[in-house]
Formats: sequence, structure tokens, C-alpha cells
Amino acid sequence: MGAVYATVSDILAMGITLTAAQQDTAAVLLEQGSAKLRLEATDRGYDIDALIAEPVRGEDYALAVKSVVVSSVIRALSALSAPANSAAVSQESQSGLGYSASWTYVNAGQSLYFLNNELKELGLTDQRYGAMEVYGNASGN
Repeated sequence: MGAVYATVSDILAMGITLTAAQQDTAAVLLEQGSAKLRLEATDRGYDIDALIAEPVRGEDYALAVKSVVVSSVIRALSALSAPANSAAVSQESQSGLGYSASWTYVNAGQSLYFLNNELKELGLTDQRYGAMEVYGNASGN
């Protein structure tokens, strides 16, 4: 098991109030979020722990990683704290005579996830490109 990049006190420092039960849930989610982020980085060819250990940028990178994990956990906690008979709705739309209704749910699956811009902030979404020479190389071989 690897390092946990944030603590419940980091969530509380953001001004989020949590009950004792939510704090226990948050501790588990922080551990899971750290593991998921580490796996996501590994899948993309990066080692977060090595980047945090760098002497020049390491402390700043650790704060950015903490921020991403905390944001992910706050999203999951907000979905979990919605009333049991309904999920948190971020957008609602209704119509008239022919009646139509639609709702967009916030984190309907109630899972941890990372936004693309969060992964980009950590440098995990480098744009890659490649090319294949179809007609041979320039030397004529």
C-alpha cells in the first residue's frame, strides 16, 4: 500500500464540515483516491511518489496532488450525503404541454473520479504524437 496524499484535516481546512461518520468515510475515500491517482499516473507512465520526492518541485507537486485528491473526495462525499431517496441534481429541465423532464445528476455513480483539468495540472495528460513513414526513410532505403 502506498502513501495517502491527503488527510481528513485537509478537507476540514477547506471549510467543509463533516460529521463523525462522514470523517470516517472521508478517511477511506482519501486512501482509495490516493491509490486511484497513483494507478492513473502509472498507467500514463508517471511515478507520483518520485515526482513528490524531487528536490526542486517536490513540495509544490505534493500540494497539487493533495488538492486533486481532496477535490475528488469532496465530490464523492457530496454525492453520498444526498438524501437516500434522491441523488444530488446539478441541472433540471421541464417542459409544458407534451410534458418532458430531464435531470442531470452530480456523480450519479457516487464514485471517486478525477477531472481532466486536474490530471492536466499534475502533468499527467501530455499530448503525445507520433508518425510512421509510409514510403520508407529519406535516405532511400
